[in-house]
Formats: sequence, structure tokens, C-alpha cells
Amino acid sequence: MLSTRELTGRARRLGDDVNTDYIIASTRKRDTLDEKLLARYLLETLDPRFADSVRPGDILVAGRNFGCGSAMEIAVTVILAAGIRAVVAQSFARTFYRNAINNGLIPAECDTASIAEGDTITLRFGDDRGEVENARSGAVMVARPMPPFLHDILNAGGLVDYLRGRRAQSLRDSNTRVAPRGVV
Repeated sequence: MLSTRELTGRARRLGDDVNTDYIIASTRKRDTLDEKLLARYLLETLDPRFADSVRPGDILVAGRNFGCGSAMEIAVTVILAAGIRAVVAQSFARTFYRNAINNGLIPAECDTASIAEGDTITLRFGDDRGEVENARSGAVMVARPMPPFLHDILNAGGLVDYLRGRRAQSLRDSNTRVAPRGVV
């Protein structure tokens, strides 16, 4: 099932090549892997005050190659723990992109050049379309389409919830099957 989702939030502007170690520094992961604690250090390498300035519902906006570097999943879960539900970027490192979807963080790819720090943006996605609207400029950027099965995973809240839902549906279907005549 596909649905249309809409998120509106304050744009938090970043540049190109934001790697996973910038998102959460390796030195911080030595002390804990609790993403709620690590969220206090989100993007501290780029801006030591960034985490304190994040408000739930903010949307990260970046240039090219967001999430490059290592494939560590915690870079995604720390963003979510900070209350950020979506990242809009010109492009993503492919591993980060799949980690984002698998954990329920929305990655949207579009031209972000006209989005400034603090702009209010609305992300709409679903079915076979996606777009990002900038309230300040009125510009609407078309987002790269996402395959339907990835929408299904996002709609479920991530891969684990998606698989739980499919398993539960499979069990319901097997319990409602009617045995053919003559078979008990």
C-alpha cells in the first residue's frame, strides 16, 4: 500500500559530503551507543552548537553525497533520536540511503540549491512522486522517485516493522484459507 505523506519543518542547511563521522563522531561512540545520548553531539564536528539548536521536526538539507564514509547505521538513528524525520539532499551515499529507509528516516533527493538555513519547507512524497516546497520562495523542487517497496518500508516505520507486518499478514492469510472440499 502506498500513501502520500507530508512533512513540514525548518530547514537546517548543510553542505556537500557530510560523512557519517561528521553526523556522529567516532570518539563519541566509544562512550555509548545509546542514540538518545549521542543525539546531544549530532554534527558537532561541523558546528559544536548544532545539536542544541535542533528542534523536533527540523529537516536536514544538504548538497551532494550526504552520509558518505562508513556504513554505520547509528548515524541514521542519532538523526532520528534528535527528532529529525527527513533529510533532503542532492544525493546520498547509497548505504546511508538504505540505512535511512530501513530505520524510517525519509531521504529525499532533489535540487536543494535554493533552500536556505531556516526556510520552512514541506516534503510531500508517495505513490510515484515526490516534491519539496520552499515556503519562502514558493519554489517547488521535484524529488527523485522512490520504488514502491521502499515507500512500503517507510510507511511501516522501517524494515523491522515492515517485516513484522508482512509476517502478521501472512499468518492471518494462512488462518483464513478455506480448505478445499473433502479435505479436513
